[in-house]
Amino acid sequence: MESIIEWISRPWPWYVAGPLIGLTVPALALIGNRSFGISANLRHACAACLPAKIPFFQYEWKKEYWNILFVAGILLGGILTAWLLPSQGPVAVHPALAAELDGYGIQVGTGLLPASIFSWEGLFTLRGLLVMAGGGLLVGFGTRYAGGCTSGHSIMGLANLQWPSLVATISFMTGGLLMTHFLLPAILSL
Repeated sequence: MESIIEWISRPWPWYVAGPLIGLTVPALALIGNRSFGISANLRHACAACLPAKIPFFQYEWKKEYWNILFVAGILLGGILTAWLLPSQGPVAVHPALAAELDGYGIQVGTGLLPASIFSWEGLFTLRGLLVMAGGGLLVGFGTRYAGGCTSGHSIMGLANLQWPSLVATISFMTGGLLMTHFLLPAILSL
C-alpha cells in the first residue's frame, strides 16, 4: 500500500499524464456524447443560483449537472490530496528559473507559490494586483471571448477537429509565450 501512495505522490511523466487526459475525450463520447470543459461551469453555477431573468442564464443548466459534479470532484480531489498526501519539501524549481526570479526579488520558498506575489500582502502591491487581479480579469475575458477555456478548446475541440479550437489554441500559446518572455518580466520588474 505504501508503494502505491509513493507512486501516486510523485509527478507523473508527460507520456502517462498526457494520454490519460487525452482519453477523457473518447470516454466522454462513449458515456453519453458529452463535451469536456471547465469554464462553462461558471455559467451553470450562475444559472442555478441567480434568480434574475438574464437571457444568458436562461437555459437547461440541469442537463449539465455531470460537468458541475466533475469540477466538484476536481476540487475535492485537490483538497484530499493536500490533506492526505502533503508535500514533503519545497517545490523543485530549476536553478536557472530560481536565479531569474531572485533577480526580480521573488524568493522561491517552501510553499507552492512565491509568497511575495501570491499572498494577501503581495496582492496589495502594484505587482500583485497586475499579476493576480489583472491576470484573473484577462483570463476570464479571454475565456468568454474565445467561447471556452484551454480544456474545452485544446483538449476537446482539437480532438473533434474544430477549426475555432485550433485558432483558440494557437492564440493561447502565442499569448502565453508573449506573456512569459515580454510582459511578465516587465511586470515583475515593478
